[in-house]
Amino acid sequence: MKIEDYGLIGDTQTVALVGRNGSIDWLCLPRFDSGACFAALLGGAEHGCWKIAPAEEVISTRRAYRKGTLILETVFETASGSVRLTDCMPPRRRDADVVRLVQGVRGRVRMKMLLIVRFDYGSIVPWIRRVNDRLEAVAGPDALCFWSGVDTHGEGLTTVAEFVVNEGQTIPFELLWHPSHEPPNRRGDTVNEIAQTEQWWRAWSSKVKCESEWGEAIERSLITLKALTYAPTGGIVAAATTSLPEHIGGVRNWDYRFCWLRDATFTLYALMQGGHTDEACAWRDWLLRAVAGDPSKLHIMYGVAGERRLQEYTLPWLPGYEKSAPVRVGNAAFSQFQLDVYGELMDSMHQARCAGIEPEAHAWKLQRAVMEFLETAWREPDEGIWEVRGPRRHFTHSKLMAWVAFDRAVKAVEEFRCEGPAERWRSHREALREEICERGYNREKRAFVQEYGGDQLDASLLMLPLVGFLPADDERVRGTVAAIERELLVDGFVLRYRTEEESQVDGLPAGEGAFLLCTFWLADNYALAGRFEEARALFERLLAIRNDLGLLGEQYDPRAGRMLGNFPQAFSHVGLVNTARNLSHEGGPASHPHR
Repeated sequence: MKIEDYGLIGDTQTVALVGRNGSIDWLCLPRFDSGACFAALLGGAEHGCWKIAPAEEVISTRRAYRKGTLILETVFETASGSVRLTDCMPPRRRDADVVRLVQGVRGRVRMKMLLIVRFDYGSIVPWIRRVNDRLEAVAGPDALCFWSGVDTHGEGLTTVAEFVVNEGQTIPFELLWHPSHEPPNRRGDTVNEIAQTEQWWRAWSSKVKCESEWGEAIERSLITLKALTYAPTGGIVAAATTSLPEHIGGVRNWDYRFCWLRDATFTLYALMQGGHTDEACAWRDWLLRAVAGDPSKLHIMYGVAGERRLQEYTLPWLPGYEKSAPVRVGNAAFSQFQLDVYGELMDSMHQARCAGIEPEAHAWKLQRAVMEFLETAWREPDEGIWEVRGPRRHFTHSKLMAWVAFDRAVKAVEEFRCEGPAERWRSHREALREEICERGYNREKRAFVQEYGGDQLDASLLMLPLVGFLPADDERVRGTVAAIERELLVDGFVLRYRTEEESQVDGLPAGEGAFLLCTFWLADNYALAGRFEEARALFERLLAIRNDLGLLGEQYDPRAGRMLGNFPQAFSHVGLVNTARNLSHEGGPASHPHR
């Protein structure tokens, strides 16, 4: 299936992707190092899936989330009747749990269930045995227990059930992961568990603050962002998957199941704007734990508990999504030096203060240490926002975000009476402003460019007015937007940078989709510049490419009309929330970039 054919369910610790054909093809276990027990997205159904669907021809399929929740309902229509499949992951107790409920809506429908369990990214066939009222699949540290409302039998290495559901009949299924050395902690009644899950999500989503005409889209994006938080620690992952390609058949396949400081900061801001300050407090506490120590050793990304070593390796037994290889686990970018994350860290702390979140004394001590390091580090080259795997360079966006760090540090002293060398920070701020305007601006192109002295454009420079560096009506900003429209806008969507041939930026083979967050940034620039009709048209174009459940991937191929990259992607949903607010009467981040 296409990436956009999937929906997300989760319990704020674990997530699964459910296809429109009733198949769960990706279930991410609580411990990322143990791998996924279902990996069909990466290697075909033989590497694991759990499918419940009609055993007869399906005429049509409709699906939707219950309002304000992450409970997914899929209705299959056949010639003999219709059946509803409800999927969710109840709020976590100890064990990860997926419950599925088949309900007869009309007539009499023949159904079939297939359960193919494989651990460690599809490489391990578990030992399966029947224990009392359940099946148990065990391999090493992992165990899955399966309860079924119908009889099952084995066919080869697959658990199968064939059954009929009549109008008004309900048939429950439950799959629970637990450590193999401990007994399972089963919940019990499936209908009750779904009701409790609905109550939990509705209680959370009822707190969403939104008066926008796009309130439903904002709510769905915020629920998606909530699903990507890791409740025990406060960490926020960038996406639910690994190795979904940025170019079909290509090598740009990365693992995004980690906490990037940059992504988490954007996500945090979107949640705060939506009225969810608890997540902001939890993330701040996670941050203090994760980055504790020498600021010079600040990582761009961490594990959900703050792990620092995220070594990257490949899985040669998996062919990859639509033959896009290699399939990767871990991310070698964890050791990169990216200057911009210091600015995003300082800005997120500043926004938390502006939102009235209770200050934490140790947080300012951390920020002081970061600024002391940045006073010398900002002059160094780095790998940049797009994590280039090549020589370090003086990326203009990186210097811009260093300017943001000094600007927010000065504001902390001036506006919130924090103690610090404001005059020294002002001096660095002005030095950065002069250098960026001199070395990051290409007079022939009449635009800011990707790196000092270069001539390539970069969509990250759309951040210039959004962070308050220059006003939107500055001729250099207008020129940059115009250049991006000429060179990076393809069929109405924005590329990060040009990759028609082997990229001079990252050294990887050509080809990737349009980056959705960058397209949202262009809409924000239009709004700031008073180009409201164009901003609205671009935003509506972005809304139109969401899947039927309101979900977005990282990138989009406008010519093939399909999503690319890991899914669902926090960055894209953050862009949706912020742009919707920027275009509404209540205003968003672009409405007060100098705040």
